[in-house]
Amino acid sequence: MINRLVKNYLKKKSFAGTRNEATRLEWLETALKKIPAGSRILDAGAGELDQKKYCSHLNYVSQDFGKYDGVGDSKGLQTKKWDNSKLDIVSDITSIPETDASFDAIMCVEVFEHIPDPISAIKEFSRLLRPGGYLVITAPFCSSTHFAPYHFYTGFNRYFYEKHLSENGFEIMEIDENGNFFEYVAQELLRVPFCAEKYAGKKISIFDKMAIMKSVSMLSKLSKIDKGSKEFLNFGLHVFARKISGNTK
Repeated sequence: MINRLVKNYLKKKSFAGTRNEATRLEWLETALKKIPAGSRILDAGAGELDQKKYCSHLNYVSQDFGKYDGVGDSKGLQTKKWDNSKLDIVSDITSIPETDASFDAIMCVEVFEHIPDPISAIKEFSRLLRPGGYLVITAPFCSSTHFAPYHFYTGFNRYFYEKHLSENGFEIMEIDENGNFFEYVAQELLRVPFCAEKYAGKKISIFDKMAIMKSVSMLSKLSKIDKGSKEFLNFGLHVFARKISGNTK
């Protein structure tokens, strides 16, 4: 009953910390529309093909390593169920069985934190993309443990992309930080009821939840007048780049 009251309250308000995914998907849909119709696009680390719905104008190919089962090692956040049955390619993301320059575009959405060697993945994307091809990446700036044991990094900042994309033949056309410090703190405060029950064995009271909501309301007001805290902490980066060179380091 308490959880339902809180969820209904949050739906009626515009609170900080509640639009991480929605903002990311809005950006992704817009970015994919920039790719010419008929282009062959690889969804690298496609999982359950959630992004396929944004690619109706494209020749969509999905790839994933196909080992996550929804349960993992039961640590952190897990999905309980996971369907790998619709993938086109099952392979390591750093060694995809396609020829050089065989794709016009590649997207890799919320995957980098799950790759043991993300720099090698960038090199593979460079190999697979034709000159002028598009690269779309989103990944967290800071993330909690999820999909374990396949969670190797807590996040990536803009300097990671600026260094490693440029060194592997890419020009960044757009790099966008999703959210800011206040948004991120609010998101984590909203996780307290889940964490209290899972890790402290206690369901917090309605009064505690009201205190959380009051704090989130305060953070929402600060977020509206924010003047650049995204450089300090944010949900994640959205990157739109193009392949400009066949040479990599």
